[in-house]
Amino acid sequence: MSQIDITTGRSPSLPTLEANEPVVPPTWALWERRLIDVMNEAGVAFVRRYTRPDGTILWRDDWPGMDGSDDAYESFYTFPLLYLIGGSEEIHQLARKEWDAITWQWTEYGQVYREFDAYYDWMHHGESNLYLYFLALADPTVLMDRQRAARFAGFYIGEDPEAANYDAERRLIRSPLNGSRGPRLEISREDWSTHRDVLRHFPAPFEDVPGIPPGARAEWNDDAIFTSILEMMNRRMARGDVPLNLLATSLVTHAYLYDGAQKYRDWVLDYLNAWRQRTEVNGGITPDNIGLSGAIGEYMEGKWWGGYYGYRWPHGVNNLLEAVVVAGANAVLLTGDPSHLDLARSQLDLQWSLGREEDGEWRVPHKHLDAGWTDFRPMSPALPIQMWNISQTAEDLARITRLPSPERWNRELTVRAVGWAPGAAWFRYIAGSFPDFPETILQATYREVCRTLDLIRSDTADPKSVYIQHWVERDPVQCEALVQLTMGAPYPIYHGGLLHCRVCYFDPEKRRPGLPDDVAALGEKIEAEGFRLNLVNLDPLRPRRVVAQAGAFGEHRFTGVRTADGKTERSLDSPWLEIALGPGAGVTLDLATARYANEPRYRHPWEPAVQDRDLIQQRTPDVDPGALLFFPDWE
Repeated sequence: MSQIDITTGRSPSLPTLEANEPVVPPTWALWERRLIDVMNEAGVAFVRRYTRPDGTILWRDDWPGMDGSDDAYESFYTFPLLYLIGGSEEIHQLARKEWDAITWQWTEYGQVYREFDAYYDWMHHGESNLYLYFLALADPTVLMDRQRAARFAGFYIGEDPEAANYDAERRLIRSPLNGSRGPRLEISREDWSTHRDVLRHFPAPFEDVPGIPPGARAEWNDDAIFTSILEMMNRRMARGDVPLNLLATSLVTHAYLYDGAQKYRDWVLDYLNAWRQRTEVNGGITPDNIGLSGAIGEYMEGKWWGGYYGYRWPHGVNNLLEAVVVAGANAVLLTGDPSHLDLARSQLDLQWSLGREEDGEWRVPHKHLDAGWTDFRPMSPALPIQMWNISQTAEDLARITRLPSPERWNRELTVRAVGWAPGAAWFRYIAGSFPDFPETILQATYREVCRTLDLIRSDTADPKSVYIQHWVERDPVQCEALVQLTMGAPYPIYHGGLLHCRVCYFDPEKRRPGLPDDVAALGEKIEAEGFRLNLVNLDPLRPRRVVAQAGAFGEHRFTGVRTADGKTERSLDSPWLEIALGPGAGVTLDLATARYANEPRYRHPWEPAVQDRDLIQQRTPDVDPGALLFFPDWE
């Protein structure tokens, strides 16, 4: 007789499964819980070492320019994600404290205005806003977060006259540099003042900078050269739209996930469609610069290449491709229609078709100069993996499997979500070619945590003298491996992607997200129709209950559950499944899933829909606040 049974359990609204078969804890489960425990403590130590009691970072008294707030947010953005996975309540509270403290500190520096960067590009906005997206998943009931989401989205959908970033008629964002003060149509010397030393390591942004040979680096610290570059940037780059701005679709989708307002959905789809049409007009190549009139190459002498974070400067095509993948993924989340990835597919296929064989391997161009395509290198599997994770289609799988030398991906063990191919080793595991991946990546992450703790302990630098990325490099809370293993998905795209996963977890006893104490999870065998989930209760004395949710936003639906041994099989029709694990028990489940079957929302199983709660309205000059007061009849 099976020891696993579907019952009503203690949560009548949720289907519940009981698993009482004791198991010897697998190595991956022991490492997973150990890593969570270590990062809980390491995160606290990190905050104590580098911040004041109020959470502000121990650093300079002043900081000019437009660069830097993103690095401050990046130093702590992993904290709410760790909590979402199963980290401590202390980590969650530190996450909220640090977001508020950094926002205040960089407001005082002058970069942040109305709790958002006054202006910068969307590579950096995207990095910062990962923090907001994870905070929302950690607790969607925080009214201030929801209020901010609506306000920030208003900067980009045309609702905020002070931040007139969007031209609705031409469907374009009016500058590559944008934010809470609107488009930055003219860049000042002060804007780049803190970044000049960094940019000197990149090729010049144009091929005709006076005194700089084509393709050579420019000495930004030379005032004469800097003056020439700045004048050329203001003429050619500061005005108009760029594909990088598609990362703003995550911020607007973020607002939709709170309350489901149709205007947010419509904006995301319309803006993505505008770029699809520009690509069609340009012969199938997404142009990297659009003038304020809507014309391709308006300020670049008709060239479709050469824009800000485009095919040439500073990094090349990968930033552009990230943006179109993120926007397509957001549109799929909002509609369930995988065709919204077609723009991204077409650009990846274009890059592949332009490749050539060098030294026995297929290499693709990563830049386009006036002389044509150049900078031929192997294509990273990271973005094809992200697309397949969303669509689960055979055509997107083929975009991964066509890449050469996949065995090298086993050595691409990224633990900080950056590098040549984040997610590649995880995909090899999912494909059955890297069975030791769970233990290998958990141990590698543990070593990285220990390395950063050594850096913290040995750090004798004067806080006022360190560079802005000092703390990013020392953040010991690194969640890439935990996301891949527990949620069955690649880590979000670092420059502003949302969390697109198969499963996340809640603790019904504590009424919070994350794996309950002593519970470890491993997702595997990812397929279009479902996936396999292993759950283990490492406590041999106490039972544990865990709720599995289909997708980060409940966008999927469990349609059936079957034990791996085939002895128990039941139908389901819910975004949630509660599993009651007996002391020391473990279970392996095959979960059939209808993908994108539900409206995506930030929500917890026991909370009402967020959109049922009212927002606090800001006062307007046309409203008399006294007229809104209600005084009861005391008689």
